[in-house]
Amino acid sequence: MELLLTIIVLSLLFDFINGFHDAANSIATIVSTKVLTPFQAVLWAAFFNFVAFFIAKYIIGEFGIANTVSKTVFEQYITLPIILSGIIAAIIWNLATWWLGIPSSSSHTLIGGFAGAAIMASGFKAIQSVVIIKIAAFIFLAPIIGMVIALFLTIAVLYICKRANPHKAETWFKRLQLVSSALFSIGHGLNDSQKVMGIIAAAMIAAHPLGLGAGIESIEDLPNWVAFACFTMISLGTMSGGWKIVKTMGSRITKVTPLEGMVAETAGALTLYLTEYLKIPVSTTHTITGAIIGVGATKRLSAVRWGVTKNLLVAWILTIPVSALLAALIYGVVFLFI
Repeated sequence: MELLLTIIVLSLLFDFINGFHDAANSIATIVSTKVLTPFQAVLWAAFFNFVAFFIAKYIIGEFGIANTVSKTVFEQYITLPIILSGIIAAIIWNLATWWLGIPSSSSHTLIGGFAGAAIMASGFKAIQSVVIIKIAAFIFLAPIIGMVIALFLTIAVLYICKRANPHKAETWFKRLQLVSSALFSIGHGLNDSQKVMGIIAAAMIAAHPLGLGAGIESIEDLPNWVAFACFTMISLGTMSGGWKIVKTMGSRITKVTPLEGMVAETAGALTLYLTEYLKIPVSTTHTITGAIIGVGATKRLSAVRWGVTKNLLVAWILTIPVSALLAALIYGVVFLFI
């Protein structure tokens, strides 16, 4: 029982870290365009992260992404030490990339850690390759979808507003950025909170055969407090900031105006809602980065700082294998003591 409680606590800690690690995704553009101060922006994003809980529970009526994450490893191979190792690896990688100011994927580090520990314990037969390949494919597809939507939205908005008064248009776009940021924050809450729910669900399912009181037979039996706690922790994490990554997302990829910020956030939100419908966990970081690139590319390709973008892409590709390797090493140590 103590091990299960430790996993739940560490999972919620990861959720909190995820919040401040990914806070930049939904607030970088409204901070860089001076629509809101950093403090106002994190409060705004945190509120809509939490609103996502009620949308998932009472409007969508399910937590599909959580279900996908819980099935990364075949149920018969899931053990509490595997999940513990994966969570520890994910926390280490998230803190390291946050410290370095790299907007990596909290989603993929969690999934990579879970899979890596399972492979170390039982070999490659333990993981559901189809699920992992689908998730890995969206390392590339999510930013491309965000980029394409942003590209066409920018062209459409510029055409519609070509005769508008520039000063009046900028005022309106600043107001609309509040709406687009809220939409993206809801998508962030829907997507990222459910990943931790999936890990906690996997731990509770693994605990069921052991006769522990908190064990469940399937994710459908997951207690309501788990979802509520996950959405609460990511909201609290968002409120704590993450300013190193705000700088990268808000200014280093390309210079963003209120119009472009509104379009990037809207494109990112639409991408997240699409993947929520498909029940595929994706990186909100990858999604908004692709959208910002799409916006920058409408001016000219040289407006995008491709050197920064290349470095981000390398970090994205490395996240799953590095997290998996780290989790495998941690499992080797954990196995000696548990």
